[in-house]
Amino acid sequence: MHQYVIVDLAISAQEYLKLYRGLAADVYARARDGKRVRFPARVLQPFVTRDGVVGSFCIYFDQNRKFQSVDRL
Repeated sequence: MHQYVIVDLAISAQEYLKLYRGLAADVYARARDGKRVRFPARVLQPFVTRDGVVGSFCIYFDQNRKFQSVDRL
């Protein structure tokens, strides 16, 4: 059974570039339910625009808290 959290992100293009270059491997965010979450920055790559990564995302993980997938809402 997959679990999920919903996060609202506003990562500027400059900030995401730092993530992309490997200066930071993970994104830290607060989910809508108040949980603090950490996930690999690379999973956001399909959602990067010239403005960065902006929007609401549903992040799915397994029972061991391992990342499974992400969808833009």
